[in-house]
Amino acid sequence: MVPPLAHTADLPSDKESDMARIQLYDPFADAAFDGIVRTLFQPLRAERNGAQAPRSFRLDVTENSNGYIVHAELPGVAKDDIQVTVEGDQVTIAAEVKRNERPEGDRALHVERYAGALFRSFTVANELDETASEARFENGVLELKLAKKAPVAGRKLTIQ
Repeated sequence: MVPPLAHTADLPSDKESDMARIQLYDPFADAAFDGIVRTLFQPLRAERNGAQAPRSFRLDVTENSNGYIVHAELPGVAKDDIQVTVEGDQVTIAAEVKRNERPEGDRALHVERYAGALFRSFTVANELDETASEARFENGVLELKLAKKAPVAGRKLTIQ
């Protein structure tokens, strides 16, 4: 059965139409509230010599058929102050950021640059071949070419 057509008296008035368009305010959807909540639960970052300690450094990890390529941003770090460790499927990058000492009598007016240790560790899906992997550091970017370990073929056991 088809409902009858609505008469003009049955249509909502402008006031009722406005009520239908009202949206409830959700304080939890507010971007400002979201920012406040996010910063409440961030771990505190220790300050050293007036500069905030960065939690880690930025990484890009890509995979190809031969292995993984990692690019890590380490500006202000000397090549000799970077250590890379590969154990199985885990990669660890550690670095020391050093700052030149101020001459005697100079005082710092504003300090933002960090000096200290940085550390980052991550795992990949495959075992890595440490002997076939390479590392290169140029213009503040560490590039790792991590070779995948060849899969080990299963061995058939003889039953005695």
